[in-house]
Amino acid sequence: MSREDVFKIEKEGYIAWLTFNRPKERNTMTFEFFDELQKIMGEFDEDPEVRVIVIKAEGKSFTAGLDLVEAQELMGDGSAAWRESLRRRISLLQKSMTAVEKCLKPVIAAVHGHCIGGGIDLTSACDIRYASSDAIFSIRETRIGIIADIGTLQRMPHITGHGLFRELALTGRDFGGEEALNMGFITKLFDDQESLYAGVKKLAEELAKLPPLAVQGVKEVINYSRDNGVYAGLDYISQKNAAAVPNEDMMEAVTAMWEKREPIFKGN
Repeated sequence: MSREDVFKIEKEGYIAWLTFNRPKERNTMTFEFFDELQKIMGEFDEDPEVRVIVIKAEGKSFTAGLDLVEAQELMGDGSAAWRESLRRRISLLQKSMTAVEKCLKPVIAAVHGHCIGGGIDLTSACDIRYASSDAIFSIRETRIGIIADIGTLQRMPHITGHGLFRELALTGRDFGGEEALNMGFITKLFDDQESLYAGVKKLAEELAKLPPLAVQGVKEVINYSRDNGVYAGLDYISQKNAAAVPNEDMMEAVTAMWEKREPIFKGN
């Protein structure tokens, strides 16, 4: 299976659209999916022509989660060697989700239909989540006898708080777009896919016009402060701004304001 069998990549200006492209299989996540996702996010991170990333999907579902047919390969003989191999495999899957979070470019998830299991792991690693009214979410792992292990339990409570999250993680029940909006997991809910993609495009274009190093720095500082605490975060941003200020984009912002025109930021 090649990258093209799993993903479709399109670039529009400074926006990269990453589309899950296995609609007949409900965009289930194969091992190839995880491997390629990590590589793609690294490529986007290094590409100066990419300032914003949008993740969406073809077909009726955003993703139905892990490909359970392929996952049968993980079943082994119970030996110590097999268990160590399983630990390594889980770690690799985790790294693909972390690649989404650590990519300095802001990542927007545009969710429609089912977003199950690994889909929650993935969207929890994104910066912003929009959805259409037909979206159905579920931390489904509990219902198939396993523990969500590639990021949901670590990331989602920081987005929504622990109260309702614990109910959802423990029960594995479905929750819809309205409930996801009310708990803050998504920040906008749209009537249908067409309006969802229009809303996401508008947001992406707005982000792409901003000074890219400032936008990327905000993402980096937010994540650092979450993981290291308030005071470490304050120290980190003071060092970061001392190294970055002044810069060409700052001067362009001021000049454009005085000249009453739209600024053109170059990431310098």
